[in-house]
Amino acid sequence: MTTINLPLDGKIVPYALTGTPIELKKREAKSFPRIAFAAAHVVADPLADNDPWLTPAIDWERTLAFRHRLWDLGLGVAEAMDTAQRGMGLGWPEARELIRRALAEAGSRKDALIACGAGTDHLAPGPDVTIDTIIRAYEEQIETVEAAGGRIILMASRALAAAAKGPDDYIRVYDRILRQVREPVIIHWLGEMFDPALQGYWGNGDHLKAMETCLQVIESNAAKVDGIKISLLSKEKEVTMRRQLPKSVRMYTGDDFNYAELIAGDEQGHSDALLGIFDAIAPAASAALDALGRKSNREFFDLLEPTVPLSRHIFKAPTRFYKTGVVFLAYLNGLQDHFTMIGGQQSTRSLVHLAELFRLADKARVLADPEMATARMKQVLAVHGVH
Repeated sequence: MTTINLPLDGKIVPYALTGTPIELKKREAKSFPRIAFAAAHVVADPLADNDPWLTPAIDWERTLAFRHRLWDLGLGVAEAMDTAQRGMGLGWPEARELIRRALAEAGSRKDALIACGAGTDHLAPGPDVTIDTIIRAYEEQIETVEAAGGRIILMASRALAAAAKGPDDYIRVYDRILRQVREPVIIHWLGEMFDPALQGYWGNGDHLKAMETCLQVIESNAAKVDGIKISLLSKEKEVTMRRQLPKSVRMYTGDDFNYAELIAGDEQGHSDALLGIFDAIAPAASAALDALGRKSNREFFDLLEPTVPLSRHIFKAPTRFYKTGVVFLAYLNGLQDHFTMIGGQQSTRSLVHLAELFRLADKARVLADPEMATARMKQVLAVHGVH
């Protein structure tokens, strides 16, 4: 049995690994009963001669290889989302190149499901930013994605959150943009727990009142909306909204705390998925969706429910730092050779947090090679003075 000494409650205590890794098996998205996107992270280049806080450096080979891994498991790729550090180190020039490269890779295979984030993050919020300025910023990014043959995930806008005087400004922007898009989009409502700059989105700090405005936009443009992803970490709010959507519009769960039960659904419907945690637990997500397709609900929950404590830990407050846990797990699983992130974001979580992540990943059976993961965990511990 593999053991490792880990920090816990101010002490260093032994931990014995018990998890049997979930089998890595190729699957196709069309075999799943739900559409499932994983919001994919980017792999930093640790050998670049750059200033990490100021200039992103991306390992393109490893970044794109990770997307192929997700496609091999039957998962879609939600590209250039907040999981890829949009707004936290990854700027629009790098996101634009990421989108271009990922779409080219997707075009090289027949089974690649992909949609790309388009927002306004190249537009700095400020007193001189008008609603028309925001519309033009959205149009620029949408044009880039569509010109490369991509589908749109319409991201929330910090600039709009800062400039809008109320719900009418949101309606004006979204109505204008949705009338122009070539294909139905996925709207992304990212909550303030993920990005504090988005407080009061849709013109109201009360999520249920904000939901009314969002639903008005969707109902007025239903033919141009494939679905909506809400990231509010509230299953009650998601179900409330899901039951009010037009029949043609999907709910994509962005709830990294309650995704298992939301995907399974109830007698009145279910959620599809667009989740950052699916980056980290891709083999478990793939196997669980396969089980759900075989109508083996018990197996679905047996596979997915143990990952929920891990996800809740990775996404604990401050939630915006969840990317660190996602990348750390990729490092433990040998999907990249280092624990380095764009913007130096590997420093946003403590060693104690990472140690608990290791324990929960083992219990969730998402450590692909426990011995390798243990060896890599020991290297991180050594850097922090724990031997």
